[in-house]
Amino acid sequence: MEIRPILSALMRNKTGPILVAMQIALSLAILANALHIVNERRAVAARPSGLQDEAATFYFSLRHLNQDTPEQMLASIKRELQVLRAVPGMAAVAQVSQMPMSNSGGTSSIAADPRQARESAYASTYFTGDSLVRTLGLQLIEGRDFSSQDILDVNETTNAGEPTQMIVTRALASKLWPGASAVGKSLYFGTGDSTPSARVIGVVERLISAHAEVGESGEFSMIMPARHYGSGGAMYAMRSEPGQRDRVMQEAERALRASSATPMIMRIKTTQEDRKNRYRADLALSWMLVTVSVLLLLVTCSGIVGMASLWVTQRRKQIGVRRALGARKIDILRYFIVENVMITSVGVIGGVLLGVGLNQLLVTKLEMARLPVAYLIGGALMFWVIGILAAYGPAWRAARTSPALATRSL
Repeated sequence: MEIRPILSALMRNKTGPILVAMQIALSLAILANALHIVNERRAVAARPSGLQDEAATFYFSLRHLNQDTPEQMLASIKRELQVLRAVPGMAAVAQVSQMPMSNSGGTSSIAADPRQARESAYASTYFTGDSLVRTLGLQLIEGRDFSSQDILDVNETTNAGEPTQMIVTRALASKLWPGASAVGKSLYFGTGDSTPSARVIGVVERLISAHAEVGESGEFSMIMPARHYGSGGAMYAMRSEPGQRDRVMQEAERALRASSATPMIMRIKTTQEDRKNRYRADLALSWMLVTVSVLLLLVTCSGIVGMASLWVTQRRKQIGVRRALGARKIDILRYFIVENVMITSVGVIGGVLLGVGLNQLLVTKLEMARLPVAYLIGGALMFWVIGILAAYGPAWRAARTSPALATRSL
């Protein structure tokens, strides 16, 4: 079958084919970028936190209603740690300043060299008075954990004395010292001659930040050996034995309330709750984009089917004449299929170009990742298949049209 007669017929009625090709181009561009965003968001929501067992990890945030002196607050923290460690089924406990994925916590600007013009990165800062590596079950891949001699008691009202040692994540170490060991290196909290610093004594495989940012910065974390007190509150991270979290949480709450002579405000959360809350918006966006993509596909298919049906109706006499002159059913069927493939191909080419342009806009304005070529190739193949399947029904009805019926005057 020659392409020229089909192309000539399309050029005489350009409006319909152009609208369908534009619809395909727009659908392909939106669909490829939408699915890329969906996969990216779902991958972010499913990324590991670095914790050994999220299902067994939870934490308490406490605030005593009485106004004790800083020294009494420090004594309360040490007493409460002993109470929590005595709960049956409790695997590990640590006082901590913030928790992963909790959407609440502090960050610090850091630099590998104080003479830099600007900071190297911002890192989520975990202060702990115990072994956070053991409590959260972090994987130590280089160096060592904190010892009891490394822990400093820091009064938050005076900020006297800050730790000079730290543990960093692999991602942060690779950012600051690519290709080199981070142990023994000094990390500076900003730039300038009087900038404080701390020495890296260990590296953990992963510890997601408190805000779990999208991208590599979500794994920029550091742990400092400092037991902060004096603000009137405390946070305790805990890990139970597998399968005992709910029971341990209840018993730990009762033990803490029973051990305190004064009332306290207590907030209890699990790491699983924090993960769900942190990524709720990402998953909602994913489902919204999936819904939009499905509706867009349905509209596009409807447009192709509607166009093919309309053209079959408009060209009934032409079909009847061709059938009377000896055209076979397969010839009629092939004609309409090729016609739709040509229109679809124009739309696919436009969609690929539009998709690349849309992705470039998203990369520039929203700092999103580049659109992989596989999405465009897969989208192009899908729309070609959709074009063929959507046109097959009307084309088959056209091929079965009786010459006598098609040429009958209306």
